[in-house]
This record gives sequence, C-alpha cells and structure tokens, in this order.
Amino acid sequence: MAVSVQSRSPFDNARGSAALAEINITPLIDVMLVLLIIFMVIAPVATRSLDARLPQPSKLEPNPQKIEKIELLARGNDRFSLDGVVMDSAMLAQSLAARAASGEPQVLMVGASDDADYQAFADALKLARASGIGEIAHAQ
Repeated sequence: MAVSVQSRSPFDNARGSAALAEINITPLIDVMLVLLIIFMVIAPVATRSLDARLPQPSKLEPNPQKIEKIELLARGNDRFSLDGVVMDSAMLAQSLAARAASGEPQVLMVGASDDADYQAFADALKLARASGIGEIAHAQ
C-alpha cells in the first residue's frame, strides 16, 4: 500500500505544517477488477440445473379407515372414566381388554382430571398398555 506524504518546511507557518496523506487506490481497483472477472467466469458454471427425479402421485385412492377414539380419564381415589362411564381399576382392565380384542383400529386418549394425582395417571397408562391396545395418546 503506497502512501503519499507532503512535508513542509518547519519554518513555513503561513499555510500550516499539517501532513497530507493520500491512499493509492490503484492496487485496490486492480484487485477488484480481477475478482469481478473471476466471478463473471465462475457464475455461469455454478448455476447449472440439478436433475432430480420427484416422486409421482399415486393413482390409487386411499382407503380411509374409521378409527375409533376411546377416552380414558384418570380420577382420584382409584376411579377412572372410560368414555364417560366411571369404574374402578378391575372393571377398567376388563373393558380395555374387551375393546382390544375387538380388532378394530382404535386410539386410546389418556388424560387426567384436576383432582387426580400422578399415580392415578400412571396406573391408567399401565392398565392401557396391559390391555393390548396398540395406539395410546395423551389427551389434551
């Protein structure tokens, strides 16, 4: 990088004794022109298209299955509610096993009431898993 400095005589006080510095920008312009040429050459090469094979939509119509939603709500004091029917853990285990044996596609939505503790919810999950129902989800 070149710098041009003009010095004045120390005895020249009429114009001031400040040094003037100017940056030589010729090398900067040379580098910028070289970079411009490089990018102009590389840009057409870098923008070539990508040959991708996209999956084609299926012509078969989907077979919608009716999925039954079963709502299980854990309550306090070893009480559970299965689709609105209040029962204890023994009756719940029998009801869930009977529904699992039906073979229909079903989803068990497990939730907890405000007065239920964590152990009641854990017991509801344990009974649901033991029943054999394949899909268990958390109720909102």
